[in-house]
Amino acid sequence: MKTTFVTLAAISFASATAFAQQVPPPAPGNDVTPPTITAPGTPDRAVPVPGENSFTEEQARARIADNGYTDVGALALDADGVWRGTATKDGATVGVGVDFQGNVVEQ
Repeated sequence: MKTTFVTLAAISFASATAFAQQVPPPAPGNDVTPPTITAPGTPDRAVPVPGENSFTEEQARARIADNGYTDVGALALDADGVWRGTATKDGATVGVGVDFQGNVVEQ
């Protein structure tokens, strides 16, 4: 009986310790990176989030291609930290931007 009690106590302690080590998810609204912004008056149209961009031109080009665009033209990093250029999607040439979060938005 004493062995059973000691075993149960040890299991309870071990499971409580393991549970205490779990990291809770961040509180709503405390995300580390801000969400994509929408253009004023056009809630369905995203705009790039300004911020210091660490993507190289080639990485930005790859992000654009990974989002279904082809014929990605030259890209230039603007004052807001957004890589901007043109690309083709669904047969049309459009302006595109890649912000510091990696969001690809059509402009």
